[in-house]
Amino acid sequence: MDLPSFNLPPLLAGIQSPDDVKALSPEQLPELAAEIRSLLVRTLATTGGHLAPNLGVVELSIALHRVFNTPVDKILFDVSHQCYVHKLLTGRASRLHSIRQFEGISGFCKRSESEHDAFGAGHAGTALSAGVGIAAARDLAGDSYNVISIVGDGAFTCGTTLEGLNSISTNTKKFILILNDNEWSIDKNVGALSRYFSSLQETDTYTWIRDYAKKFIEKLAGKEMRDQASKLITAARGLISPLSFFQQLGLTYYGPIDGHDIGRLERVLRLASRRDEHVILHIITQKGRGYEPAASNPTKFHGVGQYDVNNGSTPRAAAITYSEAFGQCLTKLAEKDSRIVAITAAMPSGTKLDIFRAQYPNRFYDVGIAEEHAAIFACGQATQGFKPYVAIYSTFMQRCVDMIQHDAALQNLPVRFCMDRAGLSPDDGPTHHGLFDISMLRCIPNLIMMQPKDEAELCHMLATMQQIEDCPSAIRYPRGAAEGVPMPEQPTPLPIGKAEVIAEQGSVALIALGNMNNMAEQVRSRLAEQGIDCALINARFIKPLDSECILRFAEQCKLIVTFEDHTITGGFGSAVQELLSDACSTTPVLRIGWGDVFVEHGSLGQLRAKHGLTPSSIIEKIKLRLQKL
Repeated sequence: MDLPSFNLPPLLAGIQSPDDVKALSPEQLPELAAEIRSLLVRTLATTGGHLAPNLGVVELSIALHRVFNTPVDKILFDVSHQCYVHKLLTGRASRLHSIRQFEGISGFCKRSESEHDAFGAGHAGTALSAGVGIAAARDLAGDSYNVISIVGDGAFTCGTTLEGLNSISTNTKKFILILNDNEWSIDKNVGALSRYFSSLQETDTYTWIRDYAKKFIEKLAGKEMRDQASKLITAARGLISPLSFFQQLGLTYYGPIDGHDIGRLERVLRLASRRDEHVILHIITQKGRGYEPAASNPTKFHGVGQYDVNNGSTPRAAAITYSEAFGQCLTKLAEKDSRIVAITAAMPSGTKLDIFRAQYPNRFYDVGIAEEHAAIFACGQATQGFKPYVAIYSTFMQRCVDMIQHDAALQNLPVRFCMDRAGLSPDDGPTHHGLFDISMLRCIPNLIMMQPKDEAELCHMLATMQQIEDCPSAIRYPRGAAEGVPMPEQPTPLPIGKAEVIAEQGSVALIALGNMNNMAEQVRSRLAEQGIDCALINARFIKPLDSECILRFAEQCKLIVTFEDHTITGGFGSAVQELLSDACSTTPVLRIGWGDVFVEHGSLGQLRAKHGLTPSSIIEKIKLRLQKL
């Protein structure tokens, strides 16, 4: 990929650290914001990335770095996909062109990348709890720096966010929580009153009067009367403003505040920085602000690939994606089975369950960023005879392991877990790779687990899951374009635990899982040219394994080679090794997959080349192993 080579605009070119942001005059800040938006739009058109979220936090990020002093003060971004502006203001503007590119800067906060990144992330629900932990450590050490967690309104549906919210006042002395609200606004009547309260609270005069009044009441009538008066004021305000919930949790509410008014943001942030209390600042921002295509379609531009700067159009995909195949096939199955329901956790578009939703809105459920709830919710539906399909990215399904084990498998509930983005999720990097789901799930009793080699087999596996009534099942499938094979008109269930033998004869048995069948076929073809014949088996099932098939090839072959788009530690290859060991087979197993590392971001080809997952490197490993036999 040819990366953009832009000269930085004048103001941004002069910013090497947050001190340079502070040195700008208030009159220069709108120009800085415009420069940042222009640079983001032009750069991400080539690199791809999270455009709309970052366009929405330009002014907020500027204000944060004018008021606070990182890295001493700690700024934490939930998910951190909206940290691009923060990176521009902390000395990384000249490297923006490398964002999400191989050996370039990450699309998320990363502690090893900069001292200004207080906490790394990539999943929702981390910033608040981590911030509370940092603040508690600060208090224990006797320090006084500020801790600021920026959490989007969507992440308030996340269980860990609510858990962290519950612990702020009991575990810290001072904490600043920013609610970045870019999707909903307060009702007009209540909102007017809330803005009125906000305008009062945003001044040192108001806070001084409030505290002086409390002291005055205490002096005249005692501490108990002061506390009663304070409770009365809180209760009265709770009737006419959206403060009661936060106040019950020990937080002082400020807002709503225009998230694109830098001057107002600075005033409120400075006030919060000086207050020895727990505060929540309710900031209203517009996702995609400043770029019409992103503002009018924030879902598309939340995380986007390459696009045309002029109109926001994106290249048309040459082939159907696995996600689209999943959405289309599940919708077709639901035509004849009214018990099928679909569930996702804030990812209807990403998982392509929006296809299902359009056809069957009453059987579709989006529970928000609450993967654990989604899994147990599905278990509840399964007890009533429905057939829930839970579609969640593999990297986020990690949060459901307890529910899959304790609530689904232990009770033999037929919940169908569909793991999108299983395997490598190249440009997003280690927070989003789905390289651990096999290791986490295959040890769970009563669970059936499979992976298709193409979109047609995906449909057959979804039909297989439809017929499973006495235990949970899981399917994993990769991100991006499928193989381009025709989709079946009538998907048919597969026999449970049976592999597909593609080529029978050979001294080496290549057993491939899912999308690694193409890689195995390339290896087989090239080895045949060198006089080494290989059998080829499409595993299909991770659990239960096709024991009869694998043991048969172990008897007739010198070497078994397993292929998986997953870590080899505890993965599919390990399951094959365990099977042979239990059967006292001495046939060696060469496992091909990702190593015991967190794989960085980059293109699929670059990462496979670096980590030895190309046909040439695999062939060398096979030949070397054969030489040692």
